[in-house]
Order: sequence, then structure tokens, then C-alpha cells
Amino acid sequence: MHDLPAAEAFRQATAAGRRLAGRWVRAPRVQDALTALSCLALMSLDIPGLAEADNSLNGPLAALVLACGAASLLLRRTAPWVTYAVALALIGWLHELTLAQFALYSLGRYRGRLAGTVGVIGYVAFAYVMFTLPGWPVHRGDTLSSFLSLVVPIGVLAAGVGVAANRQDLVRALQAQRAETDALHAVQQERSRIARDVHDFVGRELTLLSVRSQVLARRATGGAFEEGFEELSETARSAHRMLNEIIVRRGVDGAPTPGLDALPELAERSERAGTPVDLLIDGSAYRLSPIRQAAVHRVVQECLTNAAKHAPGERVDVRVEVVAGHLRVTVRNALSAAAPASSPVSAGTGTAGMAERVHTVGGSFSAGPLRGAYEVLATLPAGDVA
Repeated sequence: MHDLPAAEAFRQATAAGRRLAGRWVRAPRVQDALTALSCLALMSLDIPGLAEADNSLNGPLAALVLACGAASLLLRRTAPWVTYAVALALIGWLHELTLAQFALYSLGRYRGRLAGTVGVIGYVAFAYVMFTLPGWPVHRGDTLSSFLSLVVPIGVLAAGVGVAANRQDLVRALQAQRAETDALHAVQQERSRIARDVHDFVGRELTLLSVRSQVLARRATGGAFEEGFEELSETARSAHRMLNEIIVRRGVDGAPTPGLDALPELAERSERAGTPVDLLIDGSAYRLSPIRQAAVHRVVQECLTNAAKHAPGERVDVRVEVVAGHLRVTVRNALSAAAPASSPVSAGTGTAGMAERVHTVGGSFSAGPLRGAYEVLATLPAGDVA
């Protein structure tokens, strides 16, 4: 039993190491360096033949030339035409086709279909000229058949794979942009809800202040404080009108977000839908300001919705506590062992909305897998407790 914490720590450290290694390998410069090394490894198989066929090259010199050619792949993202030109030079000098495959792939991948097509045409034309010149190959009868069966398919396939990868890159970029737009839209919607809540909660207090000031002004009729109470009442009405001018006339409408009193009903609806909920609310949390209670309600509501989508039937543990001057909201549910038969449609913007609501009241927010469960943790300043 004492070994369990150590085993868990080792598992978490291993997972963190894998994530770090994955990010390191996915770095563009690292990928370019690995690509160059792979190309050099393939071309190094031809070094003995190159040194034998070209008297001006010995083994080490041939390796140096090929290494310089492979190094041009470090520019394959920013200047793929440089790699392409080096590849054609190696074809003309050493009859080496390996670098040309990488160069054509890079053209299709990072410059698109048109560049890939132009690259293939130039490669095929240049290689055909080289095949027809004396010195390649020794048996001239094999020139055309070798050209059609080896050189042309290599170029077309390499460029085609690069163009396909380019299309996938464009699709992923579009999906990322769409997700970012959806997240921004969710944040704007949450800000509108916050503005509506501010209007309703603060407007109610201003109305009470105005009415109370009028009552006190009537009671102080003829006294020294009558004018002060009337001025206070007018200030409250003016503040309320300003609040309406800023918020209501900008299209913010609807009922205010409920507070902690509505959480039991929220949990009951979730249980009727098949997601059991353990709800614990600290008694002192009910004395917090309506804005903070609304933030808690929004977080819990979104968490229960996400749990029903992604972990149906799993028990959700909800804790609302006031600890050391802070309101802490913790929502945990076990990760579903199997995905639902039909994956729910989810834009993934609920988390952005929750975070915006919490950050607006000066809190912190985190969400993600933790120790075999999915946990959402929101910490808000408790402020003045009524």
C-alpha cells in the first residue's frame, strides 16, 4: 500500500516525459533535422558506388558532398526551391535521385499543388536529359525503361504525397481557426450574460437605495437632512439610468443567472437524466454576493452538461466551499471507460465560457484530467460576506 503514491508519481512523471518528448519531436526545426539525417542515411548507401564511378570523389569526399546536399533540407519550409535546385545538381553530377524525392515532397507540402506540379515537370525533363547523355547508364538499352519505371513514378509520388499533406495542413489550420472563433464567440456570449447579471443585481440594489432615500427624505421633511436624502435618491436614479444606457440598450436581455439556491434543482435534473450528483455546499457560501453565486451556478451547470455528454452515467462530485477567504468550486467525474455509441456534438466552447465568467470576478480556473478523473477547479475571492 505504501508503494501506491510512488507508483502514481512515477506514472505521472512518465506521462509528463512523454508529452515533453512529443512536443520536442513535433518542433519544426527538429523535424527538419531528422528529415535531413534520414535522407543522408539513405544516400550514404550509394557512397561506395559514387566513389567508384567518379574518380574525383573518394569515400569521405562523397560523404561530405551528400551531407551538404542533405543539409539543404533544413531550408525545406522557408526555401524549398533551394533544396530542389541542390537535388537537380546532384542528379546532374552524381546521378543521385534520393534528395530529389525529399525536395519534391517539400515543394508540394509547403508551396502547394502548383509548385509541386512545376517541380515534377522540371525534375522529369532534367532527369530525361541526363538519361540521354553519355555515361548514364552503361547499358543504353535500359535507359528508357529505367526512366519510365523509376524516375517518373518517384517524382510524381513524392510530389503527390506532399500536396496531400499540404491539403491536410490547410484543413487543420481551418479547424483551428474555427475553434478559436467559436471560443471567442462563447466568451462574448458569457460577457453578455455577465453584463445582464450585473444590470439585474446592481440595478435592484440601486432601486432599493433610491426608494429608501425617498422614504428618509419624507421623514426628514423640513429638517437639516431633507436635501441630502433627496440628492442621494436622485444620484441612485441617475446611476440606474446610466446602467440601463450602457447595458440594456445594447441588446442584453433575459433573466439573471440563478445563484446557489438553484443548484439542488440543477443536480436533480441531472440525476433524472441519468447522471447522479453528489452536491455539497458550504453554508457560508449562501452569504456571498449574487455575482459570485451566479458564477458558481454557471460553472456547475456547464460541468454537469459536459459530464452528461462525455461521461454518461458516471457520478459527479460537486463541492462549493469557502476556504481562507476564497470560494472554491470543485467538480469531478470519473473518465468514461467507453465512448458513447454516438459521439455527442460539442463545440468545446463551454470551458472558455466558464473561464471567462470566473476570471471576470477575479478568480482562477483550471480543467483537465487528474488522477483518473476529469476535474474542474474554480477559485474566486469570497469578497464581503453578507
